[in-house]
Order: sequence, then C-alpha cells, then structure tokens
Amino acid sequence: MTAPVFVVEHFRTDAGGQYVLDGPEGRHAVSVKRLQPGEEVVLTDGAGRYAVCDVVAAEGKDRLVVHLASVSEEPEPAPRITVVQALPKGDRGEVAVETMTEVGVDAIVPWQAARCITQWKGERGLKSLAKWRATAREAGKQSRRVRFPEVADAATTRQVAALLAKADLAAVLHSDFGHGSEPLAAAELPADGEIVLVVGPEGGVARDEVALFEEAGAKTYTLGPTVMRTSTAGTAATALLLGRTGRWS
Repeated sequence: MTAPVFVVEHFRTDAGGQYVLDGPEGRHAVSVKRLQPGEEVVLTDGAGRYAVCDVVAAEGKDRLVVHLASVSEEPEPAPRITVVQALPKGDRGEVAVETMTEVGVDAIVPWQAARCITQWKGERGLKSLAKWRATAREAGKQSRRVRFPEVADAATTRQVAALLAKADLAAVLHSDFGHGSEPLAAAELPADGEIVLVVGPEGGVARDEVALFEEAGAKTYTLGPTVMRTSTAGTAATALLLGRTGRWS
C-alpha cells in the first residue's frame, strides 16, 4: 500500500525539520487513519509539489508531527489532457469527476451544453462547482496524486470552441455513427502540448454545437461501438488516451 496523501498549504518546518499537520487533515491522519510513529505519509499542495515524510508522533486528536527532509516537484504531464464535461443529472457529475481524477485527467471544464437538463444558475451553480472541486481534491488524495486536476468555471459553447481552437488535438466524442467520425483509438496524438476532449450530454452534442466545434478545428470521434453515459465516457476516453500517449507506461 502506498503512503496516504494529505494536502497542505505550505512546507515550512521548524529548526529540526519537523512539520505539524493539523486541522481537518491532521484530524483525518490521527483519528481516522490512526497513523503511528515510523509510518510514511506524503504531503502535497495538489499542484505538483510534495514531500515524503516519516511520522514522528500523533498528538491529541488532530495533530500529526512528521519529519520533512526535502520537497520535490512532479514534472508537468505531457501531453496534458483536458476534458470538457457536459453537465449530467444528479450526482453523476461528481461520479465523472471522481473517476476521471482517479485515472489521471489534468483538467475538467464543466459545460452547459444545449441538451443539458441540469442548469447551473446562481447559487445552485456555485454550489455544484464547489462540489466538483471538492470531489477532485478528495479523489486526488485517494488515488495518491500530487497534482490534482483543475476544475474550471462553467463554460459556454463559444468558450469551449475557443478552448478547442488552441488545442494540439481537439476531439469531440460523437454518438452519431453516421456522421463520419473516426475511432478515438486510431486518432493521431501529439507527443506534448494539450489534448482537449469534449463529452456531450445524455442527448448528445447538438448539430450546431458540432458545427461550431468543427469550425474551431475539432474533429468528431467515436469511443467504440457502444454509446456510453456522459458520466462514463470521459473516464473511458481519458484512460484510452493515457495508455496511447505512454503516460501509463
């Protein structure tokens, strides 16, 4: 079992190289994980910087003292993979974020597509976005990542088109098998730069949206012979791309 991961805001230590993990993270380490002296933990800022530490002591219910010798930084991934995720119904959005984080997606952009039943408006939209971000953080910890995926503000269709125009590979998953789409498994992938993948809602990507994305330089692709749920497709496609780019090697 790999060492558990805890999120910190800084890596400042005392003169002896000791760091105190407290607050909610310290409480989880001491009262839930019940870590003991001599065990190993990983501290990270979630943006690539991390430290592998040895537990020195557990104090009270929410203070874990560790020895922090040095801080390392994980290199930026290449190519970077961003998934534009249309808003699913219910808690399927959090499921999509959780599983995409586990497999290794680098960024997630919520998209208010034309056929989305769910609407992110006002306070409800802010709460939903906060849930997605909290899910990415917790899934990043659970999957032992030190570079968590960024969850952007919700995007309009035109904002998605602008994102696709800048990508090194702009791909739209399209369930209309008569559209002339290519298999994603056969797409020519860049060695670095950014891949942007669009996952539509349950009703599929609307024709005018497809046209706008194609004008921006995107191509449509299929993901196998079946039609997946929107909460599943992004995870399956990310896993396929990570395997094909060598990031899983």
